[in-house]
Amino acid sequence: MSKSNIIIKDSVHGNISLNEFEVKVMDFPQIQRLRRIKQLGFISLIYPGANHSRFEHSIGTMYLGSKLAEYLELSDYEKRLVRISAMLHDAGHGPFSHVSEAVLDVKHEVLTSKVIKNTTLNDVLEEEFDTNEIVDIITGKGPFGPIVSGELDVDRMDYLLRDSHYTGVAYGIIDVDRIINSLKLNQYLILDIKGVQAAERALVARYQMYPSVYQHHTTRIVNAMFRRCLKRMINNKIVNSEDMYKYDDTDIIAICRNGEGFVKDIMDRIDNRNLLKSICSTRLNEFENPQDIFKIPKKDLIKCEEDISEATGIDKDYIILNIPEYPSFDEMKTQVALDNELYHLSEISSIVGALRTARFNYPDICVYVPKEEKEKFKKFKLEDYLDLPEKAENKFDTIHSHQSKLFD
Repeated sequence: MSKSNIIIKDSVHGNISLNEFEVKVMDFPQIQRLRRIKQLGFISLIYPGANHSRFEHSIGTMYLGSKLAEYLELSDYEKRLVRISAMLHDAGHGPFSHVSEAVLDVKHEVLTSKVIKNTTLNDVLEEEFDTNEIVDIITGKGPFGPIVSGELDVDRMDYLLRDSHYTGVAYGIIDVDRIINSLKLNQYLILDIKGVQAAERALVARYQMYPSVYQHHTTRIVNAMFRRCLKRMINNKIVNSEDMYKYDDTDIIAICRNGEGFVKDIMDRIDNRNLLKSICSTRLNEFENPQDIFKIPKKDLIKCEEDISEATGIDKDYIILNIPEYPSFDEMKTQVALDNELYHLSEISSIVGALRTARFNYPDICVYVPKEEKEKFKKFKLEDYLDLPEKAENKFDTIHSHQSKLFD
């Protein structure tokens, strides 16, 4: 393999060096497509600077994967394997990243595996690696899977830093070096006790980034609108869901703008920021068991929208019952080494343990309708249309009431 390198100037990590083979892989169409996939989907409608791409993130993840592999003293081949896997880990993302993923009901890691194994990319990768090893790492399997796709992985480290940088929201700033220098690999990534505070900060950062960025109330509205639009296009066979990893953001926008009826109207609304509006909001921490919200059958949600449509005379396509997407915060399960014993991070840290409950403080279940129809919903109660889980005895206290106003 040639020793000549090229340098990429990254806005987050500075100079990143790639060898000749990595540049060859990076220049394949399957990876170049990521330049045209926004890392944060439509979040630039809320944070105008959030126009960074999956391509940048992939290079950044490769860089951090390399740093961790170096610290773990992996062999030269293993380091190169981790680097190339990190570069490829998002190759299967559809347009607007996770926004389209929810419609497809297929994890992007599965589509990434398809890209690696079933396209021309496979031929070049086989020159240096066993692609089965790459797929295993990307899907979190094998000895090196936790580095790229684990509880406290380099993927999350990069996107927290990168998303914070481009949105201007400081919550995502974490001590990556401290975390990396506190990890060791023994079937799982194990965190030394000296890295607990840095890991706490990373978890708190994700917790704070969700209501501020990833699940900002306007983000949820525009994402819900686009997903319904994309679903209609798939159902009408305007686009092929099995080929979604071939499209980029521009492809889908062009198809929508040149479409008809509902598809074109939704795209026009997004283009002109004429978004649907929330007409009700019930926070998850009002329920006895907030997790039960995520167990409501899909058919019940659809029927609720249909019943609201029948009661108000509004087209059901323009009534969206939205349940928030909140992570499980798997970092809580990160194993921490203390006195020759292993503990979960949530057992070591009271802060992390508290987040298990606190993560339900901000997300809410909402109904979105066109703003011109809001007058019809002055006396609207969601429980009249949907069988909701049991409410907790103590609903919002004064603090939560004030907090809710911050996000209205």
